[in-house]
Amino acid sequence: MFGFNIIGIIAGVPGLIIAMVIHEYAHARMADVMGDNTPRLTGRLTLNPLAHLDPIGLLMLLIVQFGWAKPVMITPSNFRDWRKGELFVSLAGPAANLLTAFIALLLMVIFVKLGFPMSYGLHLVFYLIVLYNINFAIFNMIPLPPLDGSKVLMTFLPTEWSYKLISIERYSFLILIGLMMTPILGSILIPLQRLILNVFTAIISIFITL
Repeated sequence: MFGFNIIGIIAGVPGLIIAMVIHEYAHARMADVMGDNTPRLTGRLTLNPLAHLDPIGLLMLLIVQFGWAKPVMITPSNFRDWRKGELFVSLAGPAANLLTAFIALLLMVIFVKLGFPMSYGLHLVFYLIVLYNINFAIFNMIPLPPLDGSKVLMTFLPTEWSYKLISIERYSFLILIGLMMTPILGSILIPLQRLILNVFTAIISIFITL
């Protein structure tokens, strides 16, 4: 999913941690806003990485490029509006990742414009923060349970179809592994990644020239 070498692994650790923590925190914060205090009661309304990272999931992500964080537990029945709550909570994680990627890219451009000396290592760290957060947003929007994309889709599907989609979850891990072992995932991820980078770059260019 992410591609790596030993230098990339070291430089990528901050980006991976930031992407995971921001993603899960955004889910927790939005659930709280929508009326569910479950994340607050379970200690997830924090940016402390220890509250969100799964050590095995992080290790797997570094080694085999496929991992996970601790999922935020929510109680949909607590939402003031169930459908809106599910939709906003599901979108919050990917949206937060995209915002983080944009801010990191903006900082890189500002540093260059101001003549701030950036070593190769620091540049790589910032670049991987951008890249990993974009990748997290795209990957999590795949409409396969329990990824966020499936939850977004289920808010628009009839109940019967939603149950059918949920039933696929038992096979999700194998499906994702299969996608990673074929060019299919890359053919989706890379064009979207480039598109988002181009859009961000265009927006920042306009912002810088103002």
